[in-house]
Amino acid sequence: MNYQLVPMDKSHLAQVGEIERACFSHPWSMDLLEQELYNDMISLVVAEGEDGTVLGYGEVRAVLDEGTLEKIAVAPAFRRQGVAEEILKAYLRLGQAHLAFLTLEVRESNTPAIKLYEKLGFQTVGRRKNYYREEHEDALLMTITFAQEEKGTE
Repeated sequence: MNYQLVPMDKSHLAQVGEIERACFSHPWSMDLLEQELYNDMISLVVAEGEDGTVLGYGEVRAVLDEGTLEKIAVAPAFRRQGVAEEILKAYLRLGQAHLAFLTLEVRESNTPAIKLYEKLGFQTVGRRKNYYREEHEDALLMTITFAQEEKGTE
């Protein structure tokens, strides 16, 4: 499958909204998704197929040197094909260059996601009790810390 990771723009919103609704029990509204496009603290990427199909997307919020993976989702038809892993690897490269750590929350029953995060170096550092209230489910708090090197100096 051929695709590339590109910055999300307004042309992607309709497809991202569809993925959002397919993947999350409380999807963000189209207005909120669009607002994120114009937030300087947000990095949004999509995995875009050669025909313009959005296969998946991710969002990281950075405040100073602290990053949070806010969203990562792949359209059901394109799961288990490495799309989420490639999006995460792009964010890990960003993190290595600019962040001290990257944190995320994941539903404790989302075993495939947890395995992917662990494979890429995230460690469980905490638990948010009853984070998903309607489902009475905890969230695991996972973090990866980046080696701190002098950035941009010789």
